[in-house]
Amino acid sequence: MTPPRPSQFLARDSYRLRRLMDAARLLPVLGLVLFLLPLLRGSDTPDAVATPATAQEAVFLFLVWGGLVLAALLMSLGLRHALDLPARRDEPDEPAAEE
Repeated sequence: MTPPRPSQFLARDSYRLRRLMDAARLLPVLGLVLFLLPLLRGSDTPDAVATPATAQEAVFLFLVWGGLVLAALLMSLGLRHALDLPARRDEPDEPAAEE
């Protein structure tokens, strides 16, 4: 009889924490790609200069910016909860010894 093999899978909590950390690392790259996306848009006619409406680009950039801020907030809250970090560090970790 062969001994049971150890599990090939990681614990669910550590796996999710690592994927959340990976997503947080990739967020700036996603933001860069989304910010450069309006530059890739071309015009439909060959004579026209490739200039979409400025208002449309501004709305797109502000929506991307807001989405990145919201995504960073959600990821930081998830990481704080996963790592069990306190929200504020106003209080010292150990009380000072009184003399």
